Amino acid sequence: MLAMPLAAALALHCGGTFAQGGYPGKPIKILVGFAPGGFTDVAARLIGLKLAESLGQPVVVENRPGANGMIASDAVAKAPPDGYTLLLPSLGLTTNPLLMEKAGYDPVKGFTPISLLAMVPNVLVAHPGVPANTVGELLALARSRKAPITQASAGNGSPGHLSGALLQVMTGIRLDHVPYKGSGPAMNDLLGGHVDVSFPTIPTALPLVRTGKLKAIAVTGAKRSAMMPEVPTMAEAGVPGYDTGGWYGLVGPPGLPKGIADLLSAEVVKIMKMPEARERFASEAADPVGSNGAEMAEFLARDFKRWTEVVKAANIKPSA
Repeated sequence: MLAMPLAAALALHCGGTFAQGGYPGKPIKILVGFAPGGFTDVAARLIGLKLAESLGQPVVVENRPGANGMIASDAVAKAPPDGYTLLLPSLGLTTNPLLMEKAGYDPVKGFTPISLLAMVPNVLVAHPGVPANTVGELLALARSRKAPITQASAGNGSPGHLSGALLQVMTGIRLDHVPYKGSGPAMNDLLGGHVDVSFPTIPTALPLVRTGKLKAIAVTGAKRSAMMPEVPTMAEAGVPGYDTGGWYGLVGPPGLPKGIADLLSAEVVKIMKMPEARERFASEAADPVGSNGAEMAEFLARDFKRWTEVVKAANIKPSA
């Protein structure tokens, strides 16, 4: 566990915005379910810094890694609903209850939604030796050969794993999922030709695509990526309605007072309109959103419903 204060000196400022009842009257914690250094952690520190500036109180980012973010999620689900313990979650918030037997929280009813920060598309890439350069050719290849196409991912329940599962459900092809302990080992085996395809993040794939070590087939989001404008979306390439990837958001414990939730939501919406924030998220191929709480609630319900259907259709079994 690692705790690090952000802009503690800003607590001395008295020009911030305050909700009724004097909130915030003390430092706020944002829990992150992953170790320092990844973009979930970076995003939390950026949001925390800007909240500290506007609210006049320090914001502390506390890393509680483990179980694909489930440890931090469970802690916030059980925290007092006073606005001083928040969570910056990602895709695992809605998929962990489907993929792990001991999630212990309801992703829709177990939190107070504050804001959807950004969407993060992945990219379908293939080893150069795979005789397919388009989605159509890949689907035809999967249907014509006896051995299934092998798909590497950073692990069970990762965005890459679920991107492949969604493609199977929507097209009827078979992908033989090969989970690894992280994106590094998955990419190494893909580069070595030991597996056929993968759905890594765009920043991970970009240098490998540019040097010809991998070929990009399609991005998984609703629109093309500014980092790879020449690569079509999956929908453009022949799978209508396909739209998936990771995401970042901000939630609080269940029962968070509306005045506090609305204040935090309004501040986050402002933050996500700042050029500094938009540029930082865009540098990770994340498409900034900045929604209100009601929109975040709708997103969580829709995301959980979609993955419930995909996990069932793809016959993905939960792990202990």
